[in-house]
Amino acid sequence: MRLGSGTFAACCVVVEVLGVVLFLRGFFPAPVRSSSSSKHQAEPPAPEPSAGASSNWTKLPPPLFSKVVIVLIDALRDDFVFGSKGVKFMPYTTYLVEKGASHSFVAEAKPPTVTMPRIKALMTGSVPGFIDVVMNLNSPALLEDNVITQAKAAGKRIISYGDETWVKLFPKHFVEYDGTTSFFVSDYTEVDENVTRHLDKVLKRGDWDVLILHYLGLDHIGHVSGPSSPLIGRKLSEMDGVLMKIHTALLSEERETLLPSLLVLCGDHGMSETGGHGASSTEEVSTPLLLVSSAFERKPGPHSRHLLFYHDLFAEETWLCVLWSLSALSADVFFVHPVNPVWPARGSRFRSCWLGDIRHPKHVQQTDLAATLAIGLGLPIPKNSVGHLLFPAIEGKPMREQLRFLHLNTVQLTKLLQENVPSYEKEPGFEQFKISERLHGNWIRLYLEENNSEVLFNLGTKVRRQYLDALKTLSLSLSRQVAQYDVYSMVVGTVVVLEVLTLLLLSIPQALSSKAELEVPLLSPVFSLLFYLTFLVLSAVHVIVCTSTESSCYLCSLSWLTAGGVMVLVSALLCAVVSALTKVLVRGKLLSKNAAHSNSRWSELDLLILLGTLGHVLSLGASSFIEEEHQTWYFLVSTLCLALCHDIYRNYLPGDDCEPQRCLHVEGGFDGATPALQDKNTSSAVLELNRGCKSPSSLGTLRGYEKWMVLASPWVILTCCRLLRSLNQTGVQWAHRPDLGHWLTRGILEARFVYVFVLGILFTGTKDLLKSQVVAAGFTVKTVGLWELYSGFVLLAALLLRPHNLPVLVLSLLIQTLMAKFVWKPLRHDVAEVTVMHYWFGQAFFYFQGNSNNIATVDISAGFVGLDTYVEIPAIFLTAFATYTGPVLWASHLVSFLSSEASSSSALSHAGFCYALIGSFPVSAYIILVTSLRYHLFIWSVFSPKLLYEGMHLLITAAVCVFFTAMDQTNTKS
Repeated sequence: MRLGSGTFAACCVVVEVLGVVLFLRGFFPAPVRSSSSSKHQAEPPAPEPSAGASSNWTKLPPPLFSKVVIVLIDALRDDFVFGSKGVKFMPYTTYLVEKGASHSFVAEAKPPTVTMPRIKALMTGSVPGFIDVVMNLNSPALLEDNVITQAKAAGKRIISYGDETWVKLFPKHFVEYDGTTSFFVSDYTEVDENVTRHLDKVLKRGDWDVLILHYLGLDHIGHVSGPSSPLIGRKLSEMDGVLMKIHTALLSEERETLLPSLLVLCGDHGMSETGGHGASSTEEVSTPLLLVSSAFERKPGPHSRHLLFYHDLFAEETWLCVLWSLSALSADVFFVHPVNPVWPARGSRFRSCWLGDIRHPKHVQQTDLAATLAIGLGLPIPKNSVGHLLFPAIEGKPMREQLRFLHLNTVQLTKLLQENVPSYEKEPGFEQFKISERLHGNWIRLYLEENNSEVLFNLGTKVRRQYLDALKTLSLSLSRQVAQYDVYSMVVGTVVVLEVLTLLLLSIPQALSSKAELEVPLLSPVFSLLFYLTFLVLSAVHVIVCTSTESSCYLCSLSWLTAGGVMVLVSALLCAVVSALTKVLVRGKLLSKNAAHSNSRWSELDLLILLGTLGHVLSLGASSFIEEEHQTWYFLVSTLCLALCHDIYRNYLPGDDCEPQRCLHVEGGFDGATPALQDKNTSSAVLELNRGCKSPSSLGTLRGYEKWMVLASPWVILTCCRLLRSLNQTGVQWAHRPDLGHWLTRGILEARFVYVFVLGILFTGTKDLLKSQVVAAGFTVKTVGLWELYSGFVLLAALLLRPHNLPVLVLSLLIQTLMAKFVWKPLRHDVAEVTVMHYWFGQAFFYFQGNSNNIATVDISAGFVGLDTYVEIPAIFLTAFATYTGPVLWASHLVSFLSSEASSSSALSHAGFCYALIGSFPVSAYIILVTSLRYHLFIWSVFSPKLLYEGMHLLITAAVCVFFTAMDQTNTKS
């Protein structure tokens, strides 16, 4: 069966997408899980160890707190509380941290640093899978064992106000709730007022045990304005007032209860320097964790002094702190003014610091909160928790209770280790646990003998230290076990991708021939012996893998019919590859006989394209090159501009030899059909168009301004690219540096008017395209329809891009105009070169607008332009379009340009094939690189986000190829 090269390429890319999806399903692993039921079960707790004496403590310890209030401030960075902003805008919180009625920690969040996985980590104590970043948009119910489920099973009444993600994760768990959408980032006032308005009545009531408040305003401000916005300070002050109201209410209520209350202040993730989150920068993973309770109250040390001073200049403040720390004064509090030592005026700025007893927040894991909350509420620790108890929360309890809590936590981690690590007995944490349990039994024996000597205290201290070491070791071992890859699915997906890439490479000679058609055998592979042998071997391998593997496997969970279809696909692709390889070898012999008649050679531009593509692919094997990939594309497009400049000047200046040079011609159309090689027995891997030898003086036939525009275009394009590099600092190393961008806002009504115009333009363009295909209205109608679609995309991009990114759009249109009118047509570049240039510039403009391979740079605020509430499908589409504006606009310009300028129907087929090849090559190579680097230190922070971006680029490639195929079919009918 004969297929056009564009149709063949589109089919290959669609199959490749299926292979990539299968690979991703196996690559993103499921975290360690307990083999017991995910639902809550009343399992008896581990009894207290004993040695020679029986212990009667076989039940869970009683709760430590009567009520627990969790205040989760979305995107709360650690320096917002413990840094200068916290001191300035959160004075009451700073007072709680410094006074001592609290324990302060910096909780590290694992990537992806988005809300839903972080809530799961806080409540289950487990490390969510990286693919949860996709599920963040529509959170399913959480079936995994967690603190909320345990509390509900224990009869505790739970109330939740704020982010509706809690309601989605824990349906029917709350006796009262009021959810607010977390994705409408334009709202940072009402979204928090809807939470605070419930506080007064709830705090006066005593019919609840756990209160969860999830504030979203700070995160929304970060997405819209960044962490340096003046709105950040106001929001922190608002949150400080909320904490003061809650804390004072809890303290007043404690007078009537026997147990104290616990106030937990935490963040789900941090905030990058651009205001986003999702990746692994220090600002995104560092969150504050503050446990406030009267049970923790500690007085300052005997040598500590508190200094509160008025300041106008930071240098004076620092100097005063130094002088005070060196002084021998014994006063408790001093108020100092840098100029006049009198009481500061009302409204003056204050800064406070502890001297002599400074407590720096200790770094812990975010997963440690689940075990701490479970112990505090008298609940079993979630089965899948890999965190360990925060010991400062129980250090004020008697020694026996401390050891009991530590023993329960260690037993839970040991069980999880046994279920997920076959050689668990050799793990250092397991050995430490056994030693700790034996020493604990000895301590219990001495305790039951009523031995209150110093020996009992020293032994208890030793057992406690041994337990803490075992907890840290076990938690670290279990956290590392998160990378349980589904290797079988990864291998099958990789094989499919590589087969498709090989088939595309072997089909280059036919696909880029003058006919732009391929002879694709559809029936012969199915009835060949190789197909049946391959299918039988793969089926046998499938049975062996599915019956012998101990871990979960996605392919093995599918039905036999579906799995058999995958095997048929792999076998058919292999036969197609073998058939294509045979044809290439036979054709190679024929070409060798006619080598003397072949005049094909690689131009300098062709070599640049080839080496640039290979160099980019090889660079993906290093984490630093992935983090700073924008530098690679900036270098490639700048080098391309210089190469084009050299090409133009070489054709303008007289040459010393008679080498054929490209003619410079503006009046003629863009010829995409006439190949340089006309030999029927040969085919060209690189399509060359109208490169006849003409005198360089032909440039003199151009009109004045046209000649100078041709000469100046590469330099203008190079200048535009340099300006765009300074517009948005992206990547990791230089993201903090100032750039030319600034932030503005848009009105909802104006945006909706633009949406109406965009839909009208897209409707008109689609109508013209359908008319040209159904009625065969001619070339002009189809061309107008394509340019109308392109114009609609441009208008939509102008609406969605941040105002400071509008120069990116303007310069993109300018570069496209200059390249089309003064580079591609005058130099008569072939279709393959024009296609690759479009792809390169599309990738470069992806980074010019501020994107990177970091999830935190995704601007989700673009999904809410013109919306006053969260609507899932439009928000997802608008966010995706705003993120990939560069590749989409350059791809749509490629389709429109070739459709209007090409004089042959084969041009679109050639372009579709080239676009499929250039888009498939980096994806296929990157899958191999990621597979080999799956145990790399930065696999989740650097390589995995890039894998998701490559998958999205492949989807765009597939859409472009399908559109090329549709346009090619329209030309054929015409």
